[in-house]
Amino acid sequence: SSEQLRDMLDESGLSCACTHIGFGEMEEDIDRVIREHKLLGCEYPGIGGLPVEFRNPEGYIEFAKRASKVAEKLLDNGLHFIYHNHAFEFERYGVKNGMDILFDELTDVQFELDVYWVQSGGGNPVDWIKKVAGRMDVVHFKEMVGCAPDPQTHSMTKMAPVGEGNFDWQKIMQTCDDTGVKYAFIEQDNAVETDPLACMKTSITNLTRLGGRFR
Repeated sequence: SSEQLRDMLDESGLSCACTHIGFGEMEEDIDRVIREHKLLGCEYPGIGGLPVEFRNPEGYIEFAKRASKVAEKLLDNGLHFIYHNHAFEFERYGVKNGMDILFDELTDVQFELDVYWVQSGGGNPVDWIKKVAGRMDVVHFKEMVGCAPDPQTHSMTKMAPVGEGNFDWQKIMQTCDDTGVKYAFIEQDNAVETDPLACMKTSITNLTRLGGRFR
């Protein structure tokens, strides 16, 4: 329960800065979402990606309208709706891609850029951090390295501990500082294949060496 989680966070000296929950929960049970996030002391409820049914030109606009209504209700209660991207949002529809549509159509919704997926989609992470300046308090740091094609995904890139790949983290961190980002979450989806805590330690060590500051 949220009460148990609150107690566990307190006992561990941890805080809950943001969450990912379903968009359906946001729309259908907003009062519970607000209540639980206030209990957790969490200011940033968010969703981890665009629901499949909205992944078309008209869908992006429809989602933006509905998400903006939810965001307004959250903002009235001191909370901020955040949107986490993947690569598919960079598919183009005429002169715009999905991220451009969201940028133009969303109101009161903050972005939660994932720099790996921005790059994977063909965008430039630093340029996008600058673009959403003032509309992003939370960012995801995830590393990209080149590799031989994965036999299952056919991808030419993979994830790694932050600082073990190709991103210019000093520039990314400086741009985040310049644009007022408050939280940077280190993420590695495939860390479960190795040792998640060792990957996290490596990421923090590398970022600290490059000038990052952590608490």
